[in-house]
Order: sequence, then structure tokens, then C-alpha cells
Amino acid sequence: MVIDMLDLKRKRILLTGGTGFLGGAVHRRLLAIGVPPAQITVPRSAVHDLRRWETCVDVVRDHDVVLHLAANVGGIGYNVAHPGQLFYDNAIMGLQLMEAARHASVERFIVVGTTCEYPEHTPIPLREESLWDGYPAPATAPYGLAKKMLLVQAEAYRREYGFHAIHLLPVNLYGPGDHFDPERSHVVPALIRKITDAKQQGDDAVSVWGSGQATREFLYVEDAAEGIVLATERYDDPAPMNLGTGMETTIETLVRTICSIMGFTGTIQWDASKPEGFPRRCLDATRAQRECGFVARTLLADGLRATIAWYEANARVANV
Repeated sequence: MVIDMLDLKRKRILLTGGTGFLGGAVHRRLLAIGVPPAQITVPRSAVHDLRRWETCVDVVRDHDVVLHLAANVGGIGYNVAHPGQLFYDNAIMGLQLMEAARHASVERFIVVGTTCEYPEHTPIPLREESLWDGYPAPATAPYGLAKKMLLVQAEAYRREYGFHAIHLLPVNLYGPGDHFDPERSHVVPALIRKITDAKQQGDDAVSVWGSGQATREFLYVEDAAEGIVLATERYDDPAPMNLGTGMETTIETLVRTICSIMGFTGTIQWDASKPEGFPRRCLDATRAQRECGFVARTLLADGLRATIAWYEANARVANV
């Protein structure tokens, strides 16, 4: 539903997760459109534990807009190892923060969800109408379902209380400043670090999880930030909204592209005994284009070059 544009320059904004990978990009985007720095609050997790009700009540106070990006998140390996933590942390943070925001009469609440909410065998491209057509992929289901409960909460609060919450579904993000810790990194930074290590150690092969035939869609982090801010300004509807490029890429193609950019000529060894998550992922992004005018602008190869260049210049910090 198209609405009168929300003038964020005149709003007090709470940005959870604002020091993280995506949150930092959203923060930069808000500043770029003219939001005064003093009107953006970024709670630090070391001080503000959003799993505590009292903290949620405290941080939402005196804010007009809440952008909820804070999450306990990681790659497939991290999801397999910590399903309980991922379910509890993400569910309790979001549920309590939205309830606190309702009590504080926040004007608009934005939840940044995940494509892990989609059923495992949904037809491609993924359309928002298919979100309830089955169970998510088991490896990432606890994380995906925790986020999905926030969609249920948003819809219920809109019906009963007239609360204005929206739910966004970005695809796999990547870009400069990503997390490169093997324990928690997603596929792009994990591959970049793995290939960097292989080159430095003189290895002539790298092992990659899965068969290489799974597909993903990759959204450059600065494009994702633009889409989130546009949706905050222009979208107010209970229906969830995808944010993506609409371009499907196999993991094999991704690996070979990264190897080419980095000049690695060794062998790729596919470990099919390891999980690779959803067999295919590609979004129908027409709703975001129609409702918000959002179109991702960064080509995958260009975004990968920028990410690799950043990592090579910041590896000591990025590997922490």
C-alpha cells in the first residue's frame, strides 16, 4: 500500500543492530538522506540486552520510528550448532521490542526478517504469498521461524491495536564490512576467507560445503540499506515485502567468480556430506519495486570485487 512519504528527517529513530554489518549501512543511508545524527539512537548490545523486557522499554522511549535489525545470526554451520540460541534470542528480542514499541506509541516499526522464513520447497522465484506454504529448511528453521513469528505479531498488532509494523525479507547480503569469522560467516565472506587462506598457505585445492548446485540470490549491503530506508519511508502494509535483485546464482558459479577475481587457480572440492540449506533461493522483488521504487543497482561481480578489496585491506580486523 502506497502512503504519504514519511519524512525521516523529522523523526527520532531507534536503530537496533546499528553497529553491525547491515545496521551500519542503514545508519549511513539515514545520514545520507539528511537525518540529523542526533536523531538516530543506536543501542549497544554490551550495554542494552534486548532479551530483557526492561531494556526494550528503556530503548524505545521517546522514539517515533524503530528499525529492528539486531539479531543473533550466522551461516549454516552456526545454525546447525546453535538452533536453540538462535530461536530464543531472535524471538524474544523482537517480540518484546515490538510490544514495548506499541506501549510507547511508536509511529512505525520495521522488522528486518530473513528468507529462511520461506518453506524449503517453495517454487522459484519466491513470492510473498508463498510464505506459509510449508516448513522451512531444517538447518535454518529455528532462526527462520523465530523471525516469522514477528510477522505474525505485526499482523496481529495491526488488526487489534492499529500498530504500524512492516516486515521485510532481504536475501543473502554481502559487501565490505561483512563478518569473516568462519564460525558465523555467510557464504560470500566464508569463501573469500577460505580462498585467501589457501593462497597464503600455498594450497592447490579448497573444500566447499554441498554440491555447488544450490542457488542463492545476493544483495549488496548498501543496496539493501537503500531498500530498507525506502520501505520505512513509503510502505505501510501488513503484507511482507521481499528485498532482492531477482538474479539467481549457483554456488558453483559464485565460487568460480570469486576464484577468478582473487586469482586462485586451484581445484574446488565439493563436500556433499555437508548441509547446503535451501536447494534454491531467488526472490520475486516486484512488490518492492512497485510500492517503493526499489531496484538493486550493484552487479554481483562488482560487489564481490569491492568486498574482496575491503577484506584484503582489513583482514586483520575482519578475522576477529
